[in-house]
Amino acid sequence: MELRDLQIFKSVANHGSVSHAAKELNYVQSNVTARIKLLEKEFKTSLFYRHKKGMTLNPEGRKMLVYVNKILQDVEELKQVFLDSDTPAGTLKIGTVETVNILPNILASYYKEYPNVDLTLQAGLTEELIKEVTDHQLDGAFITGPIKHPLLEQYDVCTEELVLITQNKSFHLEEFMTTPILISNQGCGYRAKLEHWLKAEGLLPKRIIEFNILETILKSVAIGLGVTIVPQSAVEYLSTTGKVHCHPIPQKYGIISTVFIRRKDAYMTNSMECFLKKIVEHH
Repeated sequence: MELRDLQIFKSVANHGSVSHAAKELNYVQSNVTARIKLLEKEFKTSLFYRHKKGMTLNPEGRKMLVYVNKILQDVEELKQVFLDSDTPAGTLKIGTVETVNILPNILASYYKEYPNVDLTLQAGLTEELIKEVTDHQLDGAFITGPIKHPLLEQYDVCTEELVLITQNKSFHLEEFMTTPILISNQGCGYRAKLEHWLKAEGLLPKRIIEFNILETILKSVAIGLGVTIVPQSAVEYLSTTGKVHCHPIPQKYGIISTVFIRRKDAYMTNSMECFLKKIVEHH
């Protein structure tokens, strides 16, 4: 078994396809298939379900993927330990929820000072970003916090006020019973705050409509489709133009914190250390 075999296994597992894995790794398909078969022969077990649409990990394959991810991450960290220089360089994979308004300032300042770092940004919901950081798929992420997690450490980024957004100038609690709520999918920190508020008030919403994009939610509120809850800073332009109206919510549910998370046991590269310093500078 070679290191490339584990890389091939992970790629096939992620894509569910030999052809897609071959394309990603720049191998011929027959080579990918052969290496997977050799792995299965060496471990004396099948690792995938084979079907017309591709390949899906079976229970043994899922068990193996946990170890493969750890091994490949350890190898990557080993490279970083010995190749890391005083000048930040390499790659930095960062995740973020949509409404971190201070983020562009952090990124611009970081890129200006450390242009050799290949920084990539991936949007997502808090719960899925936490999972991707713990699974080593991301080096860190901006999420709704604070959180308590044994594998993660967190750094304060900012605190914002949540507001209820409506098309009309006035809104009464009873209207939640007749007005659709437009909100992100499960795993969104703002949604959790809203649900706790409504539960405390004993209110059952008429309908919840889920969206993946904040801009779509706000445009839908502006045309009267429903109401939503977001940080006030995210709707400053729309509210000043009168397209939507902001309403305060109880302080217990109206304060939201953004934190940056990373694995406690991850090697601290110069690139990450400098990124954390930029967060502190803008806090």
